Amino acid sequence: RARVIALPESPPSPPIDLLLESALDAPLGAPVLDGMVASGARVTVVISDVTRDEPRDALLRAVLRRLPDRIELTIAIATGTHGPCDVGALGIGPDLLARAACIVNHDGRRDADLRLVGETRRGTPVRVHRCVLEADLVVATGVIRPHYFAGFGAGGKALFPGLGGDREIRINHAWKEDPRSRPGAIHGNPCREDLDEAAALIPTPVYLLDLVAAPGSLPLAVAGDLRAAFLAGAERCATWSSVVAPRAPTIIVSDRRPVTDSLYQASKLVAAVAPLLEPGGTIVVVAECALGVGPVAVVNEAIYRIGLKPRLPPGHQILLVSALAPEQVATTYCAWAPDVTSAIARTPNGEVLVVPFATSLILEPG
Repeated sequence: RARVIALPESPPSPPIDLLLESALDAPLGAPVLDGMVASGARVTVVISDVTRDEPRDALLRAVLRRLPDRIELTIAIATGTHGPCDVGALGIGPDLLARAACIVNHDGRRDADLRLVGETRRGTPVRVHRCVLEADLVVATGVIRPHYFAGFGAGGKALFPGLGGDREIRINHAWKEDPRSRPGAIHGNPCREDLDEAAALIPTPVYLLDLVAAPGSLPLAVAGDLRAAFLAGAERCATWSSVVAPRAPTIIVSDRRPVTDSLYQASKLVAAVAPLLEPGGTIVVVAECALGVGPVAVVNEAIYRIGLKPRLPPGHQILLVSALAPEQVATTYCAWAPDVTSAIARTPNGEVLVVPFATSLILEPG
């Protein structure tokens, strides 16, 4: 009695370079990027870290084609609370890395690099890496896709939390306890509104170049004003990603790497299907977790207790099918299961709902 949630039909993916050039030719709420800075200007281009599957090389090249050859380029890796990452795993050509005067592998715990720019109306102090403030122009890049408490990824998230201070990010992320902080929600989402306000406190001019995801494809790019371009992209993403699905007592959920690389990241799968779980039900997370659990205290407290538990019905259980040893899983909020078949045997009777590619979807019960 299994039902598989099919991906909604997505538009095809045109060549990425064509998408990016088209977006840069017709920016939203801002002039074209060409001519925004003069030769010798300091430009910081923000890219995602390895926890996101994004065409960083193509995004960087598209930006640099529109800027003077002689600029002081900083490539800033938006790691948020994840800590510095492996630059070699970002998929960026060595010629681009060599062109950068500085590569910032952001560490939100390194106070010496952080500068206070203000405080949001909700009381979040905002510190960001100084490379944002020392530039004449910041270009934020990424891929707009559903996010389990910020509504959508990308946009101003590249700046804060992407280049924010660890303590301040966690203050903002406490808003994920609020039921209004959910996938697909921007307006009225306290977490998203707070981080967008944080990004708006940055005095440096910011330009956006984001791709927009549909499940299984990248059919669109948006460019221009940080807020206007993001809102346009998020609206299209919501149209492509929203799925109405039945509630179920047992849900099997998975996705592609890098979401399944660690329990820290794979916890997003639980959040994606939480609205569909019946009281007393079970979520079976299928994720290899080749990179391990992640910081256990953060996974159990900031992710599960604050972020997931308020979204889940009473009496829930979460089973993890992975490459992790039982004793590793025992330290987390999950229970260990050796495989999907045995996991199902431990779940309530009734229909089994299978949700592949869960973080590409905005799931609504119905």
